[in-house]
Amino acid sequence: MNPSVPADSPPAGSDGVGRHPGHEDAAWAARARDELARADAGFAARFDADADIDRLLAERAAAVDVLVQSAWQHCIPPEAELALFAVGGYGRGELFPQSDVDLLVMAEPAASGANSDALARFFAVLWDSGLPVGHAVRSLEQCTEASIEDITVLTALLEARPLAANEHERRELQGAASPRLAWAPQEFFDAKREELLERHARYGDTADNLEPNLKEGPGGLRDVQTLHWMALRIIGTADMESLVAFGQLGADEVATIERERRALARLRYGLHLVAGRREERLRFDYQKLLATRLGFEDVGGTLAVEQMMQGFYRSASLVLRIGERLLQRFEEQLQGEAEPEPLDELFELRRGYLAARDPDWPHAPDEVLALFRTWALRGELRGLHSHTARALAEALPDFPDYASADDALRQQFLGLLRGVQPVRSLTRMARLGVLGRWIPAFQKVSGRMQFDLFHVYTVDQHTLAVLKNLSAFASSERDERFALAHEIWPRLHKPELLLLAGLFHDIAKGRGGDHSELGADDAREFCSTLGLGEADTALVEWLVRHHLLMSMTAQKQDIADPGVIHRFATAVGDRERLDHLYLLTCADIAGTSPKLWNAWKDRLMADLYTSTRLALRRGLENPLAAAERAAETRAAVHAMLSALGISEAEVGELFARMPDAGFQRGRPDQLAWQAASLRGVAVGETRVRVRPVAAHAGALEVFVHSPDADGLFAAIVATLDRSGLAIQHARVLDGPHDSIFDTFEVIPAEGRSASTAEDVERKLAQALAGPLDRIRPARRTLPRHLRHFRIPPKIGFDATDGARTTLSLVCTDRPGLLADVAEALRNQSMRVHDARIATFGERAEDVFQITAADVDGDDQPLDETRQQALSAALLACLEGEAR
Repeated sequence: MNPSVPADSPPAGSDGVGRHPGHEDAAWAARARDELARADAGFAARFDADADIDRLLAERAAAVDVLVQSAWQHCIPPEAELALFAVGGYGRGELFPQSDVDLLVMAEPAASGANSDALARFFAVLWDSGLPVGHAVRSLEQCTEASIEDITVLTALLEARPLAANEHERRELQGAASPRLAWAPQEFFDAKREELLERHARYGDTADNLEPNLKEGPGGLRDVQTLHWMALRIIGTADMESLVAFGQLGADEVATIERERRALARLRYGLHLVAGRREERLRFDYQKLLATRLGFEDVGGTLAVEQMMQGFYRSASLVLRIGERLLQRFEEQLQGEAEPEPLDELFELRRGYLAARDPDWPHAPDEVLALFRTWALRGELRGLHSHTARALAEALPDFPDYASADDALRQQFLGLLRGVQPVRSLTRMARLGVLGRWIPAFQKVSGRMQFDLFHVYTVDQHTLAVLKNLSAFASSERDERFALAHEIWPRLHKPELLLLAGLFHDIAKGRGGDHSELGADDAREFCSTLGLGEADTALVEWLVRHHLLMSMTAQKQDIADPGVIHRFATAVGDRERLDHLYLLTCADIAGTSPKLWNAWKDRLMADLYTSTRLALRRGLENPLAAAERAAETRAAVHAMLSALGISEAEVGELFARMPDAGFQRGRPDQLAWQAASLRGVAVGETRVRVRPVAAHAGALEVFVHSPDADGLFAAIVATLDRSGLAIQHARVLDGPHDSIFDTFEVIPAEGRSASTAEDVERKLAQALAGPLDRIRPARRTLPRHLRHFRIPPKIGFDATDGARTTLSLVCTDRPGLLADVAEALRNQSMRVHDARIATFGERAEDVFQITAADVDGDDQPLDETRQQALSAALLACLEGEAR
């Protein structure tokens, strides 16, 4: 940019004949703003034409230099004893479209005071021209004081670049921030490393976030800048190429980190363009726009946005990997090499890091796997020594995949799976690139994101999270959220088979086709090649092929139905598969998102497991009939009530008031609680009871017994929604004397605090005591993140034994969705008899058993006309504005 127009302004101190300085400044700023906009449009066009990103950043900084220097001449008297410097990223000569323009005016107090009006005018015209200026005015002494107090000030000064200052002033500023006065190298290193670790912790210590921060997140541009600052303070140079000469980095490492820095910078530049404002987080709002702008296109089963994000995750991973090595080398530079502590013939400890003893290590692939075996046996170490990590990276191209390896190497890998800390070994192998070489299919899903809200992590990170969960089940430290899993794990004869199933369960994501089927084929080939027996191979293959079976059965079908249990048990076949599948399912759900595992899912999976185990014990040739199940449940509930001191006669009276279907479908402990709740309640009265679900904070079970009334289900759902509770499951049963027995499993809605059982009980009882038609769903704005994951609604109807109609609904989930659906059902005079609520990220899949009343008020299945009317009402509800 060449802002020649601002240069036409009158000289400093001259207002022009008959003209006011305010008018001159406004005209100057307007012309500068137009010139800056034209220049940025040109830079954007060059960006879209794939111009070199470093050149764009430097040229934009140079263009802004001209404008800032022109403004300085416009506002500051030539004789003023002031010096102007660019600091921070601008000082480094990198200026993104929406980045701050950080300036430092160096002046002694007398000079800054004498020129305060001119400085205020200078900063004002820059702001008016559209530049987001950040500024400070300090003396040399104040620069040193500020650097001592705040290390971020020091890092800004380290990259100070003169804009209106002579060489003497530049040297003075450099001296004010010298290690002699502020932050000696060791102190600087310790502080910046701690700052880096704390920053990483704010982002969950992972770069694999769905909406990553390109600047501040782990593996982002701030990490690269931190390494530059450390190099400048410790070595005396921020030039990465110079670090090769100093022995701090290899030429290949420099090439890698510079390549990934440019890739990250290009993403950030593009993000600023599509956002049109200062934005460092790659939010869902911008991901598709940016992928399109960068030229990505959907290919096969992989979306353009997924390709772009996979590139980011891989860049961030490499920055983290090389950054960790460089931190170690800086530490050694400051503290010197420690005396090595030999471990065995291959490895030793250096300052707590595992290191190869031979500088030419590794000589063969078996020494690579030996590294992970030794690491596992040593327990907690600081990590892998940087020189060994680099040697490992250089050896990766020669490390064979499992198909090309010899039998000895394959057995060595199996030894890792059967040894101590197998999951930790797999995780280390994955993060160091070894697992991707050993299993090429794993490399293909490394950094692969799925553009939805169900999968919080990339495929490889999700896989590692699943393996970590499986490892936790084996731990002696019990997690009460997975109490049953801790009981099942010790029964596994070969835990490594379950780890292999976890490793392969999602390995075929993104290939097109059914990833379970493709992954099962991969798993069979891998197990066979490694020499596992047919039975073991078949188990791993079956688990991968059916890893979604238990989750889908529990969440989408009525697991209180003996027929459902019999079909599931038939598909599973035996107790060994059931144990393995249960553990894999729990680990998979919990590893998909930290928020996904809750009390409802724990209970669902445990109930399905227990019922299936009983069915297998009974024998699949002897399926349990509904009447037999009801009799067993009735006897169990009777025993529980008797234990509470309730007489035989009163138990009989309570049972007479309860629906028979409840004994066919409910749990004994639940039915005993409900029965006890009815004591002292007259026929025709309403009773609401709420209890917490053990070991799950905030999860509640809600029981409502009431005379039936149209709109009752909608009123209950709306009240729970207004109380900040998300319904996970609903069971609606008709009881004797025209009553209802409704049970709801609820958890706190996202962003809402937990409610006490007493508070929910009180609110619900009060609401149901008044007119039901006054209870309406709350109006809400659709959350930002859901606006980018719209699923076209699908509504289906099926007959159910000629008495009821099954309504299936698939649509975008949102707060208050169930309340709105229930309201639509009420408005259409529908009666709800059962409901199964399932949510998968942004996708809601709900099923209702409904009827419509005929002229006599009797329940009838929906005819074609009623189905069409209800479908239209639901579509209007779902496609309209969110409440």
